Amino acid sequence: MNRFAFSAVLLSGIAALTAVPAAAQVPSNVSWVRVVHAAADAPAVDILANGNIVFENLKFKNFTEYTPVPPGSYSFSINLTGTSTTAYTNTPATLEGGRAYTFYALGRVSNGSLHIMGTGDDATPAPAGQAKVRVVHGASLAPAVDVYATTPYAPLGSAAPALTSVPFALASHYLTVPAGAYQGRVAVAGTKTVAIDSGRLVLMGGTTRTIVAIDPVMAGGAFELLVLPDLN
Repeated sequence: MNRFAFSAVLLSGIAALTAVPAAAQVPSNVSWVRVVHAAADAPAVDILANGNIVFENLKFKNFTEYTPVPPGSYSFSINLTGTSTTAYTNTPATLEGGRAYTFYALGRVSNGSLHIMGTGDDATPAPAGQAKVRVVHGASLAPAVDVYATTPYAPLGSAAPALTSVPFALASHYLTVPAGAYQGRVAVAGTKTVAIDSGRLVLMGGTTRTIVAIDPVMAGGAFELLVLPDLN
């Protein structure tokens, strides 16, 4: 699976947009777009679509609501907030009606790895008593990882990973699991050396969540998890 396995189409936008919660299936005449700032050493940024600012002053670990936009072909860029200094540009691509997308600013400014990764999102409700969850490896300083999901504080012991050898800048598929309390742990692939620990994580029935592994702000700091509410 490559890093654009969930559609590497780019951000669409118009000058004035109205944010909406992801509470139901996306109407066929619009696309939904969300943006996540997950680049630890990047300052606050403005997101431009077709040269127009559509989101501004987005800081690390912040994310927008889903925003309806007309389907079609667009291009976007990232500027340092309040300036015309471009941090990243990309080529035009297409958004489809009836679909939801998230675009992540990943990598690091300091080593020139800053880039955008796009995913297609699941905006349909989970079955009764179930929840949907996926993982995005957005920690550029971490190697490929295995992801474990257990009851809270259970020893990993002989537990098998739910996801294996996930590389940087890749989104997993959605997993449908019983609603309840879990603990997610991210370990270096092939080991049980835990690099990120969610602690107690409650997944309510009918909800969908994206869990993003992100770099530490300071060198030598702890990796973190960012939980995005995809639905409900």
